[in-house]
Amino acid sequence: MTFAVFIYGLLLGSFFNVVGMRVPAQKSVVKPGSACPKCGQRLSPLELIPVLSFVIQGGKCRHCRSKISPLYPVVELSTALLFVYAYSRFGWTFEFLFACTLISLLVIIFMTDINYMLIPDKILLAFTAIFFIERLIEPLSPWWTSVTGAATGFALLLLIAIVSKGGMGGGDIKLFAVIGFALGTKIVLLSFFLASLAGAVFGAFGLLTGTFKRGDHIPFGPFISIGTLAAYFFHHEIFLWYFSLF
Repeated sequence: MTFAVFIYGLLLGSFFNVVGMRVPAQKSVVKPGSACPKCGQRLSPLELIPVLSFVIQGGKCRHCRSKISPLYPVVELSTALLFVYAYSRFGWTFEFLFACTLISLLVIIFMTDINYMLIPDKILLAFTAIFFIERLIEPLSPWWTSVTGAATGFALLLLIAIVSKGGMGGGDIKLFAVIGFALGTKIVLLSFFLASLAGAVFGAFGLLTGTFKRGDHIPFGPFISIGTLAAYFFHHEIFLWYFSLF
């Protein structure tokens, strides 16, 4: 079963790459089939095997030999490993299904924001509907923490956007509202803290190494994904460690 979850994770990760690249560009995720972005050559099934095709082809298009972004296999492998970890934590339960939904949203957001600096409303609306159904089936305890979580996530990011005069995008604000609804008030606050911490560390490292300059725009979506997954999987351990300090 673990191997099956891993394979499904690879396949879905490959699909999430397509969603993350096409939806912000207002393109269909169904057709046309995948092609090399440089030469336009339609890719064969053997060229679409997650991770493996990238390795066999040496990270290059088989037709024009242009480089393929390593982000594609990283997303595929990360999705598979996250699915496997969720399965190891929750087994074949409803919580595992919820975890896969959350992972799927955050992987797609990672792709859209890192490539376009955009978090599409279509994706947020689709996952809001899924989370709503899942929380009807298995609500948080108490149930109203989904409502307060959504309000907290939205209000917190909106306040930061107002104070910073646009330092936070509208997509980030709406994404935290969705995360707050799915995870509740406590975890959305922890998620924001961890995302901000990860972003600050990355920003400081980038400035020190000269990777980018002060004032450059950095997509916050990838850090939201990292912070939210860390908060979701490890909030118990983090809270216990924090309160043990006092």
